[in-house]
Amino acid sequence: MRVRLGPARPAGSRRWSRALLAVPLGIILAVTLIDAQSPRTVHMGPFLIAAPAITASFAGPAATGVIGALAVAAQVIIGQLHGGLTTPNHQAQIGTLLVISVFVTAFRFAADRHQRKLTQVRSVAVAAQEVLLRPLPDRMGSLRIASAYLAAEEEAQIGGDLYAAVATEDAARLVIGDVRGKGLSAVGDAAVLIGAFRGSAYRDLPLPALAGHLGNAMRWNWKHGSKDGENPEESFVTALVLDVYEDRPLAAMVNCGHPPPLLLRDGTVRTLELCEPALPLGLTTASESDYKAGTFDFVQEDLLLLYTDGLIEARNAVGAFYPLIDRVAAWTGDDPRSLAHYLRDDLLRHTGGHVDDDAAIVVLARCPCAPGA
Repeated sequence: MRVRLGPARPAGSRRWSRALLAVPLGIILAVTLIDAQSPRTVHMGPFLIAAPAITASFAGPAATGVIGALAVAAQVIIGQLHGGLTTPNHQAQIGTLLVISVFVTAFRFAADRHQRKLTQVRSVAVAAQEVLLRPLPDRMGSLRIASAYLAAEEEAQIGGDLYAAVATEDAARLVIGDVRGKGLSAVGDAAVLIGAFRGSAYRDLPLPALAGHLGNAMRWNWKHGSKDGENPEESFVTALVLDVYEDRPLAAMVNCGHPPPLLLRDGTVRTLELCEPALPLGLTTASESDYKAGTFDFVQEDLLLLYTDGLIEARNAVGAFYPLIDRVAAWTGDDPRSLAHYLRDDLLRHTGGHVDDDAAIVVLARCPCAPGA
């Protein structure tokens, strides 16, 4: 993910704005010419207010002010041609047009100022979120990695779903998880788990010990950081921790109440349920003995799909869940990035462009140069 620091408008909006200025200028010219050719009893001048009003819808305060000034000047010309500027009717029209043009310009200025502040706030928010959920590397040792993230919260880049990767002595280690709840509290909990995961990398813990460490870190956080009215006993994280070994075509994982990954091999899709899933992290005080690691072959040309339940529980307009296994089986590519993007786009089509729950996708593959692959 990249932080977008530019203005809120798209890059081509200035060119479009300049082209659209022909509309209010045409209105001013047309009203002036028509009024000049009309009888004195016909007053077209009031239509000039449309020019600055329309300009404010697509251009900034400077252009709006210029168009407003041109509209007032046109009204003055019309007044001169129809009885002079001393008539009460023309004075009222000029004064009204001037006041409304100033008002519209001031409103456009205030709206632009608010938009600049909102853009700055969004940029800071995106930067903060990217610190919490760093993009996964494209390569880690013998592993190729691709990911996609869909946040349910409007204007958010992340939510309560998480993923992270670190390098251990002999493996690439990953975690994917889903914090119970939504909003800022879920983002904070996700940050705690990611911090505990990264902070444990130097210890090179066995996967069961790592799962126990993460669970106790979350439980301590909820016990000592919960606000009034919050029950830490109701908080938990479903997670899966995984080691992909460098020196052999093997991987190991511990599943803590998380949806099982899918292994794509030779055109088939297999659900990896290696052993009974353990309880989600944080429900109880944990120890290494509470978790069991399962191993499986992971060789060249295999793809491993990790995901959160926001993917499989997403519903379409008629309430049908997203058919993940069927959609993966229908995919015809062979690249991790292609599969991640395919699932992200296909999920959005299924849900009509918006998800009600966060969804994270991580796809892994061995490089052709992987040892033993």
